Amino acid sequence: MKQLYRLLRNLMFRLDGEKSHHLGLNALKLMEMTGLSWLLYHKIAARPVRVMGLEFPNAVGLAAGLDKNGDYIEAMSALGFGFVEVGTVTPRPQPGNPKPRLFRVPEAQGIINRMGFNNLGVAHLVEQVRAADSKSLIGINIGKNFDTPVENAVDDYLLGLNRVYPYADYVTINISSPNTPGLRTLQFGESLDALLSALKQEQAKLTEQYQRYVPMAVKVAPDLSEEEVQQLAQAFSTHHIDAVIATNTTMSREDVEGLPNADEAGGLSGAPVFEKSTEIVRQFRAQLPEDLPIIAAGGIMSAEDALAKLDAGAALVQLYSGLIYQGPSLVKEVIETIAKRS
Repeated sequence: MKQLYRLLRNLMFRLDGEKSHHLGLNALKLMEMTGLSWLLYHKIAARPVRVMGLEFPNAVGLAAGLDKNGDYIEAMSALGFGFVEVGTVTPRPQPGNPKPRLFRVPEAQGIINRMGFNNLGVAHLVEQVRAADSKSLIGINIGKNFDTPVENAVDDYLLGLNRVYPYADYVTINISSPNTPGLRTLQFGESLDALLSALKQEQAKLTEQYQRYVPMAVKVAPDLSEEEVQQLAQAFSTHHIDAVIATNTTMSREDVEGLPNADEAGGLSGAPVFEKSTEIVRQFRAQLPEDLPIIAAGGIMSAEDALAKLDAGAALVQLYSGLIYQGPSLVKEVIETIAKRS
């Protein structure tokens, strides 16, 4: 199966990155709809783990960004993921940045994107989540529209939280994408405190309204200093954030310098971000309370990489670029390797 996937990947890599992305997702959706998903993986036994007060079927999830609109939830669930995070979704539909905006760096197993939160809007995503028959838990990742001033960003996040709250198993606050101007400034100082305070107040109201507590995670960048990690950890603890997702893509080109496409603007994911992202996990684990979990994303290309994230202090892991480079079999490999460890 791995050899077949490598052949298909080589063919797909001859196409434009974004075109092959949609072609691959639609192929997976067709296989799920026709009952052929079993060809991609053998049945995966449940390996439940409790995090954020939720019972996850297993510790391996799909990171946000692959399924921005919630159009492929069932197809992703069929691959064996314990949880599927959809989005980033914004209150209003938006086209994102001009194309081309997705580039591969195959020599380093990297991907550069400057998508810019292209999505069909929160109303569309909610309908997809409501209709999905998924065995996986569903996280919904929310952000702000590109034309909403940063000083008014809280309004977009509150709107997004209200719309997705009844349908999400957990909600992720994305303040770390490098492709929306000014967004990363929300990770710091008074802007961060104001945002988290408003979101936690709204979460409390929604909990009472729906008689259901939906945990809230915050996704951070890998390009943080130790001091910034300390400040963020303090803010997350103070505001009782339910989890930290570490990390988003990096702006660094240190490990891909000189390679084709390395100079393209955007966030770099995949193997080149692994070490940087894992170190951020390690630093947050040292700073956060024991009961505040970390979900690790960033450069997991093998089962051993996933174990390294857990050793650094993560409770759950998420895949994205590894799925592109290694194929669907990676999901089963990571789940089973984690299970053997425990």
